[in-house]
Amino acid sequence: MVESVIEVEVVYAAADRQVLLTVAVPDGASVREALRKSAVGAQFPELDLGTCPVGIFGKVIADPDVHPVHAGDRIEIYRPLLVDPKEVRRLRAAKAAEAKARNQ
Repeated sequence: MVESVIEVEVVYAAADRQVLLTVAVPDGASVREALRKSAVGAQFPELDLGTCPVGIFGKVIADPDVHPVHAGDRIEIYRPLLVDPKEVRRLRAAKAAEAKARNQ
């Protein structure tokens, strides 16, 4: 019996470059299996594909080891945040308030 194959995309954006790979996987493959088959880990050795957070079309997948992919899915590999976004906004607002106070 012939196993059906589907295509999915795997995307990752490092600080200096991005990749978008199209991967053919068996129908019913998990997100983690698709990541391994994409060989994105060879291009980015710092990635731990076994534990890195991932999502499909912007929605985080809680258990990528069992979550199946569907034809046309875009699997996104997420990097850890280097700075808390709330802290950045707070500092930006304080800086803007300080600049406004100096101009008055």
